Amino acid sequence: MASKLSPIINTEELLNLNSSEIILIDARAGMNAEENFKTEHLRGARYVDLNKDLATVENDPANGGRHPLPSFSKFSEVLSKLGITPSYHVVIYDDKNGSNAAARFWWMLKAAKHEKVQVLNGGLQEAVKAGFPLSSEIENFETTENYPISEWNLKTAAIEEVEKARNNSENIVIDVRDKNRFDGLTEPLDLIAGHIPGAVNVPFSENLDDNGLFKSPEVLSKKYAEVLNNKTSANVIVHCGSGVTACHTLLALDYAGIEIPKLYVGSWSEWSRNDREMAAKKSE
Repeated sequence: MASKLSPIINTEELLNLNSSEIILIDARAGMNAEENFKTEHLRGARYVDLNKDLATVENDPANGGRHPLPSFSKFSEVLSKLGITPSYHVVIYDDKNGSNAAARFWWMLKAAKHEKVQVLNGGLQEAVKAGFPLSSEIENFETTENYPISEWNLKTAAIEEVEKARNNSENIVIDVRDKNRFDGLTEPLDLIAGHIPGAVNVPFSENLDDNGLFKSPEVLSKKYAEVLNNKTSANVIVHCGSGVTACHTLLALDYAGIEIPKLYVGSWSEWSRNDREMAAKKSE
């Protein structure tokens, strides 16, 4: 029986793969992301856009947050546009140590039952450091037939479920944002600072070592065993600001050999816009 493919791939492993055997995806996000990709990227990479491809951004984040999941048909079209079929080996990187859209795309592919998908450890910077060739040429490739997707194979939690879970000792709601945002000392993206009352703060940055690489599965397993305290994945909900960096912790959990828990996609961007911030203030 073949061993399970690690969700993390190191640069040395990537350099030893035949480029014809993989589809390399650049998932960097933020200001001028696509322009920066066109200027320079890992040779052979194809670009995916967080806002256009990995979410259906609505006018009102109160309904689903800043990065709601796209419909199955839209995501199927995205994968077709990228030339991805269920049999391909997909390797994803971004310029934030995998903590941005690389982890989100990984989660979405896993949720679509794609088996061979990995995130590049350390992302773009680590690949450059290792000598992976760079290019400004845009890859030419063929699109494929629509990818078959009928459901998300990984579990998500809606705002109503989060409301119940935060008051239940058998559940745990994990907020992966940095401590200053969790504590309400700063809020660069959403209208209101703070956190969901009852949530615990485990910043996603703690998944990485001082070099920006994932800690070993053994270290992560020990860390999250203490955090989860024997709670099953069905009773664990992970969130962030808008359901993107939360996927970094889901990735770390999978890397540690722990079953992937539920993702609250709407996250703080939805919660804080539904009059629930008053409950947070009253309970703290």
